[in-house]
Amino acid sequence: ELAWREFYADVLFRHPESLDADLRPLGLAYDEDPERLAAWQEGRTGYPIVDAGMRQLLATGWMHNRVRMITASFLTKDLHQWWPAGARWFDQHLIDADLASNAHGWQWTAGTGTDAAPYFRVFNPILQGRKFDPHGDYVRRYLPELAHLPGASVHEPWKAPTGYDHGYPARLVDHDEERREALRRYDAARLRA
Repeated sequence: ELAWREFYADVLFRHPESLDADLRPLGLAYDEDPERLAAWQEGRTGYPIVDAGMRQLLATGWMHNRVRMITASFLTKDLHQWWPAGARWFDQHLIDADLASNAHGWQWTAGTGTDAAPYFRVFNPILQGRKFDPHGDYVRRYLPELAHLPGASVHEPWKAPTGYDHGYPARLVDHDEERREALRRYDAARLRA
């Protein structure tokens, strides 16, 4: 992480415009949906690992790097929002915010930064939750409305008969559909380039 911090500081020094613009513009089609952006900011997407991360950020000013990547992927590739909206939110709320690391970490996830490969990486929030929070403790800590669900079932409340009994929101989007849409948009942008 220290090496990435130094690397991104150098990238920003050499390309100051990349603080709030794509380092490698792809010409992607983005959605501007204030309601979906607000749902993401407030931890109301219907995807527990995403919502737990966003609520942790609001409550503590911090979240683990893995959760930062999951939430960034969700905003850019499931909700198809341009990454600066998320970067600005993180800059406002992270107690360890670093302009260069934040902007370029977001671009890495969005596929418009220094590494060309991540454009096709779309984090599956269910699989990420199961892998990195296998017992659901993290999710239950920040989403009390899911505290009644045992173990890993907390990552898919829509499959539990009582999953929505305590006010947890339904999913904003279908991840599988949005993953296909994100890849379609990236392919279309690459063909235009």
